[in-house]
Amino acid sequence: MSTSLIVIEGGDLLAALGPDFAVAFDLAKAEKAPATRRAYGTDFRLFKAYCDVKGVCALPAAPETVASYIAAEAQTAKPSTIGRRVAAIRYAHKAAGFDTPTDAEGVKATMRGICRTFGGAKDKKAPAVAAKMLRMVATAPDRLSGLRDSALLLLGFAGAFRRSELVALDVADIEETQTGLLVTIRRSKTDQEAAGRTIAITRGDVACPVKALREWLDAAGIVSGSLFRPINKSGTVAASRLTCRSVANIVKEYAGRAGFDAAIFSAHSLRSGFLTSAAAKGASIFKMMDQSGHKSIDTLRGYVRDAELFKDHAGAGLL
Repeated sequence: MSTSLIVIEGGDLLAALGPDFAVAFDLAKAEKAPATRRAYGTDFRLFKAYCDVKGVCALPAAPETVASYIAAEAQTAKPSTIGRRVAAIRYAHKAAGFDTPTDAEGVKATMRGICRTFGGAKDKKAPAVAAKMLRMVATAPDRLSGLRDSALLLLGFAGAFRRSELVALDVADIEETQTGLLVTIRRSKTDQEAAGRTIAITRGDVACPVKALREWLDAAGIVSGSLFRPINKSGTVAASRLTCRSVANIVKEYAGRAGFDAAIFSAHSLRSGFLTSAAAKGASIFKMMDQSGHKSIDTLRGYVRDAELFKDHAGAGLL
C-alpha cells in the first residue's frame, strides 16, 4: 500500500488542516452579518435554556422539542421573533452538520398556527417625513452634540439609510461636490458580499445635510475614521462609532423634543420618512430604489401606497 494513502479522522484531521481550517471557519462565520450572528447566538441560548429545564437535547434537537419550544414562546413573543428563533435553531444545526428539525412538518404547522392565532398587523413605526424632520432638527441644542445629531438625522433621512449603514460610514466614504455629497456604502443588509454602491445626497434649501455634516466634522476635528461618534459628558469626542441603538435613541429624543410621540419613532423612521416623502412628491420608484438600495419593487410599493392613500380616493365627493 502506498504510504501517501493515509486516512485521517477526527482530531487528526483538524490537526492536519491546521490554520487553513481556522481561516475556513472564520469565513463561514462571515456568511452572516455580525448583528445576525449576535441575534442568532442569543436566540439559540434561549432555546438551550428551555431544553436544559426540560431535560432534552438542544443540539441535535428533535422536531417535537422545537415545536414545543415555539408553542411556549408564543405566549409572550411576537410571531416575527419566534420566526427568527426558528431560523437560529436551523442555522445552529446546519453549522454543526446535523439534520434540521425545523424542516419537519410538525414544526412548520406549529409556526403557521402561531402566525394565524397570534399574528396581526405589524407595529409600524412612524415615518419622519420631511416636515417632521425639519421640526426635529430645529430643536437641536447649540452645542457639539447638537451638531452631531443634526448631521446624523439629516444625512440619515437624505440617504434613506439603514441605521447599520449610517453608523458604518467613515470620512473616507464621503466626497463633497458642488451639487452635494457622494456617499459610498461599502456593505448593507442586501449586499452581504460588500460589492458596495454609491448614492448622491443633494443639498437642502431649509436644512442642508451637506452643510450640517461639514459643521459637525469641523467642530469635532474629525478628519478620518468613523463619521458619527459618542460624546462624553465633558464634551470629548470618542474615536469609536455610535451604535445602532444610539441612532434609535437619538431619533426618539428629537421626535419627543419636536412634540411627537417618541414611542412610535425609531431609527427606521429616517429611512421610511425619506421614502414616504419622495413618494408623496411623485418620485420615480426606480430612483427611490437607487437611493434606498431596495432589491424588491414590492417593498417600495407600500411606501407609495401609504403616501397616496387619499389621492384620487374612490370616496372623494360622495358625502
